[in-house]
Amino acid sequence: MGGRGPKQELAEKIAGEITLSDDPGATLRKWRTDFGVSQTDLANELEVSSSVISDYESGRRESPGIGVIGRLVEGLLTIDERRGGDRIRQYGRVLSAGFESDVVYDLREYATSKPLIQLYDEIGATEVAVGNTDRVSGHTVIDSIGAITRLSSEEFFRLYGQSTNRVLVFTGVTRGEAVAVALRVVNPTPNAVVLHGIEEDDLWEHAADLARIDGYSLAVTTEPLEDVLDHLVTLE
Repeated sequence: MGGRGPKQELAEKIAGEITLSDDPGATLRKWRTDFGVSQTDLANELEVSSSVISDYESGRRESPGIGVIGRLVEGLLTIDERRGGDRIRQYGRVLSAGFESDVVYDLREYATSKPLIQLYDEIGATEVAVGNTDRVSGHTVIDSIGAITRLSSEEFFRLYGQSTNRVLVFTGVTRGEAVAVALRVVNPTPNAVVLHGIEEDDLWEHAADLARIDGYSLAVTTEPLEDVLDHLVTLE
């Protein structure tokens, strides 16, 4: 780590991604929206007009040089700090747990365990299978395809953070089959699993049965990912 804090590591990661991207404007837009910062807010922070940010993101302006990228990234992080630094802390936790932020979006432990029903209410989730326990002590939000294709079983287990007494939220789910099967190989299983981006009617027919066999609660939600991440913050 070399003494660098989460902010510095994140700044280097974002700047690197934008610089190396085939479409720097689209990558800048991805990070800006991920931080919940409008083009106007970023433009005001950098004391430029909104059209400058818009032109960079759309490719109407030539790709920004490293100096401009550095200012854009610093602007995003400064705005986040002013708002309380939620996104910086979020990425810091993910990076310190040894994951890439495109596989794990958030990994957090709660000060006290929370009723599962409270968490489901916060993220608009519908429970389709009841588990053996009804409280959780943390959550991890994971890109399902990235986790299943890129993580070893040992890394998969690290998604549990400090405890399996948590909810794993898998995003980018189409049927839930791959997640249900992957969880069968990992022991022990988490207390709860939320499949994000899928309606109950589209769920793989055996997913609820496997959840009941393995004893974890299974729920689905179609809330926008940004809203899910924002609402989970309130559970700390």
